[in-house]
Amino acid sequence: MSPTLELWGAIAARLKAYSALTALIGSNNVHDRVPGTATLPYVRRGPADELQIDAECVNAVEVTFQIDAFSQAVGFVEVARIAAAVRDALHRHSLTLTTNALVEIEHRQTRYFDDPDPLTSHAAIEFVATVEVN
Repeated sequence: MSPTLELWGAIAARLKAYSALTALIGSNNVHDRVPGTATLPYVRRGPADELQIDAECVNAVEVTFQIDAFSQAVGFVEVARIAAAVRDALHRHSLTLTTNALVEIEHRQTRYFDDPDPLTSHAAIEFVATVEVN
């Protein structure tokens, strides 16, 4: 199984179960692809890439991925709280993978900006994970 695909499944499950995040957005507002019926605020899977980082006797990849948070509350307060909950849910958390093995996951950075429409605040929360591929 693709390390990124398996990792995303574990990430989505963790975010949907993380009470500090679901208190802000609900458990039904964690999306892989945002449906047309979605209501704000929500988070979704953003871009990801894999970098092969094999070492002697170890087949591993570094997965850099982004979780995007969106809100239409005035200002950045709500989207910043959502981003903090996402960070807290995933940073150095031991996610369970069934095919591959997660070595570590770390928060790298969070960026805040306005979406092209003048109403939506956006946070891009970036992580890097090391996965040993079996």
